[in-house]
Amino acid sequence: MQRLGFLVGITLAALACAFPGYAAELPSLGDGSSAIVSKSGEQAIGRAVLKQIHSTSRTIADPVLKYHMSRHLFRLAEKAELHDVTLVPVLIDNAQINAFAVPGGVVGINLGLYVYAEDVHEYSSVVAHELAHLSQRHFARQVEVQKGLSIANIVGVLASVAIAATVSGDAGMAALMGSQTAAEDSILRYSRAREQEADRVGIATLARAGYDPQGQARMFERMQRNFRFVKRPPEFLLTHPLSETRIADARNQASEYDVVSAVPSTDYQMMRARAQAYYAESPQRAVLEANARDQDDVVTRYARLVAFGMNDQHERAMALGRQVLEEVPDSLLVAATYAEVLIEAGEFDQAVRFVERQLALTPDNPALTMMYARALNGLERFGEATRVLRRHTRLDWNDVDAWFLLAETAGLAGDIVEVHRARAEYFTLHGAYSKAIQHLDYARRQLFDSQTSLHAAVTQRIQDLRTEAESYR
Repeated sequence: MQRLGFLVGITLAALACAFPGYAAELPSLGDGSSAIVSKSGEQAIGRAVLKQIHSTSRTIADPVLKYHMSRHLFRLAEKAELHDVTLVPVLIDNAQINAFAVPGGVVGINLGLYVYAEDVHEYSSVVAHELAHLSQRHFARQVEVQKGLSIANIVGVLASVAIAATVSGDAGMAALMGSQTAAEDSILRYSRAREQEADRVGIATLARAGYDPQGQARMFERMQRNFRFVKRPPEFLLTHPLSETRIADARNQASEYDVVSAVPSTDYQMMRARAQAYYAESPQRAVLEANARDQDDVVTRYARLVAFGMNDQHERAMALGRQVLEEVPDSLLVAATYAEVLIEAGEFDQAVRFVERQLALTPDNPALTMMYARALNGLERFGEATRVLRRHTRLDWNDVDAWFLLAETAGLAGDIVEVHRARAEYFTLHGAYSKAIQHLDYARRQLFDSQTSLHAAVTQRIQDLRTEAESYR
């Protein structure tokens, strides 16, 4: 299981060997007047860590869950005092509670957070806390305090901590801990101060965004209660230690804001039901759990349609999908889910017509776009699906799942050049530069002499990737 802990509050003194080539980039990481890492340096770090996450960790490919996570993150970020930060959301396939923020705007959330956070206010409290670490530039400020450490060490440990537990479990974490002993005391003191600040700033963000500021204290209390006696608590509690004092402080700080009724978010509760079905032992178990719900509401019906779809009970899923659509006709999450149900039932014509109507109202919606491409593929309209996915990847280059589907779709369309170009970007996002360059070289060989502009574009991309790859050696 992945354990991607918060990356800023821990030691910055080890494992540079994991990324020795970063030394070539060191002059660009700091500004000229202090030890603080520059914004461009943080972005470089974020890109590097993101590649390591993609190459070593399982992420969620579900376009509906990804869309909810991203939309919620961006809406919350609007109230989070962030400046000049481009956020890159990553939804991690891990049932444990966890979230993390990396310099450069990479924000990772375990799907398990949806399962444990009982309402949108509790879920938002964890996300707001991580955004606070970014908005307060805790990483850069920690670097300033730890002036004796090299940037190579700092970058190396950030990426290493992000993947250590995913590669070799407790052994990976043991290796990390063994190398950080010398700085442990000062780092822990510093971390507690930053955690307190992130709590305070996160609560303020919740209030400005219209969420219940008490959601943080409720989330803390439940985690402390549920994991008090376990041998190994979730990684979030290891990197965000809780105490009665911290919980009381969160409650007191939240009381300074106007009381907000913890009104449930239908969208969040539906995504929580979707996450619960995802982690069910089997499709049959997902159906049993959905049917065991004692509420008679739209969330229960959504949970059942998802479970029925997983269990190939397509007629029942489609019927429930139509009912839920009537109840929440403006929900894009429900629309994308209904399209998914139609596709799984083999109703590709109906799915295409439905999604086209939805996209006319909300062009380029990522969840609907991915469903549209899947439905077109079902009708063997591979050329159209290729064009749809190509446009989507231009809008969101970091969507690894879209690049993967584009390569598969282009192959079905007989567009060999596009196959190799898409695979190249997929491998680039995983940090596999040699494979990426190899695929671009294959693509270039397939081009005709008359395709001069495309030839030039592919050649330039090869040169860019070679330059980028060299910086990691």
